[in-house]
Amino acid sequence: MLRSVRKSDKELYDIIMREWGRQKTGVEMIASESYVPVEILELQGSIFTNKTMEGFPGNRYHAGYRHLDELETLCIERAKELFGADHASVQPHSGSNANQCVYAAILKPGDRIMGMRLDQGGHLTHGSKANFSGKTYETMSYGCSAETERIDYDEVEKLAMEFRPKLLIAGASAYPRFIDYERMGSIAKSAGAYFMVDMAHVAGLIAAGVHPSPVPYADFVTSTTTKTLAGARGGFVLCKEEFAKKLDKGTFPGAQGSMHPHIMAAKAFTFKRALTDEYRDTMKQVVKNACRLGEALTARGFRLVTCGTDNHLVLVDVRPKNITGLQLDTALDYVGITVNKNQIPNDPQPPMISSGVRIGATAMTIKGMKEAEMDIVGGLINEVAENAENMSALDSIKERVQELGSKFALNYPDYYEAE
Repeated sequence: MLRSVRKSDKELYDIIMREWGRQKTGVEMIASESYVPVEILELQGSIFTNKTMEGFPGNRYHAGYRHLDELETLCIERAKELFGADHASVQPHSGSNANQCVYAAILKPGDRIMGMRLDQGGHLTHGSKANFSGKTYETMSYGCSAETERIDYDEVEKLAMEFRPKLLIAGASAYPRFIDYERMGSIAKSAGAYFMVDMAHVAGLIAAGVHPSPVPYADFVTSTTTKTLAGARGGFVLCKEEFAKKLDKGTFPGAQGSMHPHIMAAKAFTFKRALTDEYRDTMKQVVKNACRLGEALTARGFRLVTCGTDNHLVLVDVRPKNITGLQLDTALDYVGITVNKNQIPNDPQPPMISSGVRIGATAMTIKGMKEAEMDIVGGLINEVAENAENMSALDSIKERVQELGSKFALNYPDYYEAE
């Protein structure tokens, strides 16, 4: 695939090959990452990258749309089938952009939105003051109970009835438990608000039927096609039929201009693949692996936020090991296990240091790891935590991580191999 680049831009080729080497045998545990099938790599580099287009099937602003209409229609129908939705927009460029498309469809600057606090598991685009969402709209945030570290729905209802947002948002980037979408939808209705669910992190689990679906309860559902969907580098939005025209207008021209047809082709394959038994079995194993990893870490003295997980990730309080999230993140990266530092609810540390790490099971499950390997990974993480400043010990651990990773190497046959 990179034969031409190797000849025309060796410097760039070498960078890509170094990253290929890192991914090939690394132990990837970042919760927002996964590995795509080779078809996604091919489609994202397909001939459709040459095509510029605005508008929607049957109503375009450029000529030469015949085959793009076929592509977008196919992609929409597959998304609707997969999630049981009335309508789908497959043009958003990312999950954040998908959220912006919904905002553009139903909100005006200064309107009120209410989402989960960033430091308690929410996402930047749900009202953080550091993000366009917090700068454009009046915001209020809800969080987790100090006792259970889970969403306090009674508190959410109380705040919503007082604040009266125009949009109530559910969904998170670092929350290991199911969200009660039915209850949140009821709260939104009582407060006179639209209800949007950002399912980006759990979309694959929802598609596989191992996580509750928000589609019956939400007015809008946004997502990426990456993370647990393990597909194209893009976003999409589902909505009820009554909001279809508003969503399309909010997408174009409301939030973006031309679409990315080559990515849309990869999205279409993503949705098709998620309908297979093989994919569903993988997502079931993702949850099993996350649970087993949590058990392995708990047995070694770590504390899990909410005492466990229902999905693909565990949020780990590292303070029992007398280190910070940053220290563990850095030491694990050195030995070849990739996680990310992450604040825990009511964290005394700032975001760039944090008292926790977020660890996901999706990527390594796709590579073939099962519960037994999660026990091994849990043990390795513990050894790193207890030897974070001991370079001799870390070098020894690194060899074992490389040996483990090599048993579950990323396999793209002939894709990045030299001639």
